[in-house]
Amino acid sequence: MSHTTDIRNCESSGGEPKAAPNEKAQSSDEMDQAGIIESAGEVVVDSFDGMNLKEELLRGVYNYGFEKPSAIQQRAIVQCLKGRDVIAQAHSGTGKTATFSISVLQLIDVSKQECQALILAPTRELAQQTQKVVIALGDFLGAQCHACVGGTSVRVDMRKLESGVHVVVGTPGRVLDMIRRGALKTDSIKLFVLDEADEMLSRGFSNQICDIFKSLNADVQAILLSATLPSDVLEVTSCFMRNPIHILVKKEELTLEGIKQFYIYVEKEDWKLETLCDLYETLSITQCVIFCSTRRKVDWLTEHMNSRDFTVSAIHGDMEQSERDLIMRQFRTGSSRVLITTDLLARGIDVQQVSLVINYDLPSNRENYIHRIGRGGRFGRKGVAINFITEEDKRTLNDIEQFYNTHIDEMPMNVADLI
Repeated sequence: MSHTTDIRNCESSGGEPKAAPNEKAQSSDEMDQAGIIESAGEVVVDSFDGMNLKEELLRGVYNYGFEKPSAIQQRAIVQCLKGRDVIAQAHSGTGKTATFSISVLQLIDVSKQECQALILAPTRELAQQTQKVVIALGDFLGAQCHACVGGTSVRVDMRKLESGVHVVVGTPGRVLDMIRRGALKTDSIKLFVLDEADEMLSRGFSNQICDIFKSLNADVQAILLSATLPSDVLEVTSCFMRNPIHILVKKEELTLEGIKQFYIYVEKEDWKLETLCDLYETLSITQCVIFCSTRRKVDWLTEHMNSRDFTVSAIHGDMEQSERDLIMRQFRTGSSRVLITTDLLARGIDVQQVSLVINYDLPSNRENYIHRIGRGGRFGRKGVAINFITEEDKRTLNDIEQFYNTHIDEMPMNVADLI
């Protein structure tokens, strides 16, 4: 990707970061009163009231159910509102989506019927979910947000974009297509957000992302969010970010604390199915997500559960988009209660009612553990995670415990009471 390094001058812009619209300079007394702490260059604002947000946006934030900003929100929103390019490194479940959604909604001008912010996500489900968050938070502002994703009508997208929306969130392929067709005008875009950047690049989107970026204004503000920062992510950031401020939410600040974690020792792989069937009555008390390691395993488990008259639904990347949308809609509305999936759902898909996650198979990499069990403990919520463990999994489980500095107990008999 070195050929793209001329996209934007990568060196520090030297001068002061550009101020956000309507930003007021705050005296140290005002900052103290607002709960703003500044140490070693890091500014921490520990309340939404202290962020100097538009009144209608603040109403949207509280209406959405937020009370206190999470660690990433306390640090990143204030930097985004200063007009800085920001790299925020934090896992799912820490409030990342609201971090950039609140920032975007504060910085756009809803009186102008033109696209002013572009948000890219690696999967259609995550893009559509982000759209819902932006619309909900921006409800009192009257902010319009459209999702551009593959598997939907190109004509509908073009009509919607040409009628004018404030924010576009989408997957790289469809967004690039809309830009090339002239339906998505980029001349008024002042904010460019890359969500789950590590996942985006591992899916091979780097060329599309660079092509999209080349169509944007030279002074666009870039916000990048990533759970990990491997070298390919850092290489991409050097192409289009100017002197970015780096905000890291440390492992120990991740929100595993609201989640009770257990394991069930299963002597043989073949016995996991019986164990799951024994647990089924407990599962259907609430909504439950069951993670398997492969698409084939998802299909196999779904078929065997259904053949025993246990009602479950399944979702993975081999399914048609319309089918995936229907299954997610049924799960979100509660008409489907037990969902079997691959790591497709591990990142960012937030279903409010999920309070139980089962790892039928442990994740192949430990980073995905928090993505998965975070379904049941999104920022500030409680949940239970149950891991099925065979002899071969013991070392992996131990590795997860050490990595997250957490403890996973054997599952007690009264697990239903805990849920």
